[in-house]
Amino acid sequence: MKIEWAPREVPMERRRQTFAMAFFIVSFMILSFGSYILCAALLIYGGLIIRSVVLIYLVYVYVNHSRTHSIMDGNGWKINRNNWLFRHYRDYFPVQLVKTAELPPNKNYIMASFPHGILGTGISINMGLDISKWLELFPQVRPKVATLDQNFLTPIVRGLLRSWGLVSVSKEALVYLLTKSNDPKHKDNRDGFTSNAVAILVGGAQEALDSHPGKYILTLKNRKGFVKMAIRTGSSIVPTFSFGEVDILDQVANPPNSPIRRFQDFVKRFTGISPLIPKGRGVFNYTFGFLPNRRRIVQVVGSPIDVVQSDQPDAAYVDKIHKQVIEALEKMFEKYKDEYIPNSKQSKLIIH
Repeated sequence: MKIEWAPREVPMERRRQTFAMAFFIVSFMILSFGSYILCAALLIYGGLIIRSVVLIYLVYVYVNHSRTHSIMDGNGWKINRNNWLFRHYRDYFPVQLVKTAELPPNKNYIMASFPHGILGTGISINMGLDISKWLELFPQVRPKVATLDQNFLTPIVRGLLRSWGLVSVSKEALVYLLTKSNDPKHKDNRDGFTSNAVAILVGGAQEALDSHPGKYILTLKNRKGFVKMAIRTGSSIVPTFSFGEVDILDQVANPPNSPIRRFQDFVKRFTGISPLIPKGRGVFNYTFGFLPNRRRIVQVVGSPIDVVQSDQPDAAYVDKIHKQVIEALEKMFEKYKDEYIPNSKQSKLIIH
């Protein structure tokens, strides 16, 4: 295998972008696993005071999550969601945000987001890590990104996720956010925002398994829970599509029914997480590594699909709205693929 090394003469701005991306990816990976190891080490080798503090903290995490679902109201501290590190992380790819319709701040929204890709990078940056672009285009609408509930039981990491606007994808957390008042005078809206927009990567771990460069394979045909949630809470559904999301990372070949795919399906069934083996680039080479490649990601935000609120969604009505979401995604893909996908004639949208 011939290694393609990064050139020595690289503009300083690109070096800063690479540093920001690598620092974020590596730090988060270390924290995700290291936090458990750290807590275990302190409980085993720490003194009485340290053990007591760690135990109290772990009990607090569990109790707090059980009571509040770890939701942080509002947008949190601005510096956590708009800073030098995340701006350079955005510019590394770069990640863009395209508005095609207004999102009036007099209602709440479920952002039905596709495709998941390996990391869900586009949606995570635009609505989580660096919300400056979002706030320019959709003022008074708080951006939130839903992720696995168990992530909020991870020591240390849960605090970071909350500060970045991530919320649990559990039913209770979604109902709490999507039934918030839109009255400007309500006490919960003293921050000047009157609407919540919660992004859900509907395809989830299953869709991530199908993520390969150039392949837009969505897991949606049997995913109707988000439609039922929208109807129960009276929230509009906004289809969003991140062009280029599947191109920043490849993964080890895992065709259906292959040994590695069966293993991945087995783990996913019990944990909700797909054990992917990503293939990207390194810091100093373009041939191998686990860092994402520089590929543009463009998240296109579609038009809201309004629903009639009902505590008991009718199956036929759920199917009707679900069909509208699929049709909106298909139209969005055909309308924008030539503009945002290289070699778009070879790209097809497949919905499973």
